[in-house]
Parts: sequence; C-alpha cells; structure tokens
Amino acid sequence: MKLLGNIIWFLLGGVMMGLGWYIIGIIAFVTVVGIPWGKACFTIGTFSFWPFSKEVVRRKDMGHDDIGTGMLGKLGNVVWVIFAGLWLAIGHTLSAAVTVITIIGIPFAIQHMKLAELAFAPIGKMVVEKGTAGNQAINM
Repeated sequence: MKLLGNIIWFLLGGVMMGLGWYIIGIIAFVTVVGIPWGKACFTIGTFSFWPFSKEVVRRKDMGHDDIGTGMLGKLGNVVWVIFAGLWLAIGHTLSAAVTVITIIGIPFAIQHMKLAELAFAPIGKMVVEKGTAGNQAINM
C-alpha cells in the first residue's frame, strides 16, 4: 500500500515539490555558505518525492545534540525561512489545497501540510523510516 501511495503521490504533485526542493538546494550549494541548507534540501526533496513510510523527527529527540539542535540551528532556520522556506511552504500549502478537494486526496493534503511545516524549520530534523526509531536516519 505504501508503494501505491508513493507512486500516486509522485505522479500527482510530489515530483513538482521535490524538484522545488532540489532547485533551492542547488542554489544554496552555489552560494557556498548555504551548503548546510542545500544538504537539507536534497534530503527533504527525496522525502518529498517518496514520503510514505517515512517520517520527520527532531534530531535532539533521537539523542543527537549538535550545532544544528542548538541556538545556531534556530538562527539557521530563521535565515532559511527568510530566503527559501516561506516559498516552499506556500507551494506545499497550495498543493494541499488542490489535493484535499477529492476524498482520495486527503492523505496527500495531510502529507503536504507536514512538508509545509517542515519547510519552516528543516535544520535540526532528520528523516527516518517509520517504526525504526531512527535506525535508518538521514540527517539534515
């Protein structure tokens, strides 16, 4: 069922938002100072392509205590929202509005809203397989 959900998601909008994350990630890498944000963009972009069976958790909750989970991570998220996060959140919100119109699209709308929330603060988060408690984590 997860595979079917991912395929439908990818074909009906996931590819567009995933590409949006990748484009912003490339721009961040070009600036050099944006490399940490670019790395997070590629991780979230991949998650945006195939979100079902994965979830986003706070790195601090998983026992990681580093620069991204402290005050510098919060400052990084503020900078992120100003330059890119707001636009990605708007894209996911608009995608959610389009998909929620049909009953079959409600799970997709919920996923878009989770990604819209993530677009505001990606630093200090990680993508994990559901049910693995972080064993297969991808740091951002």
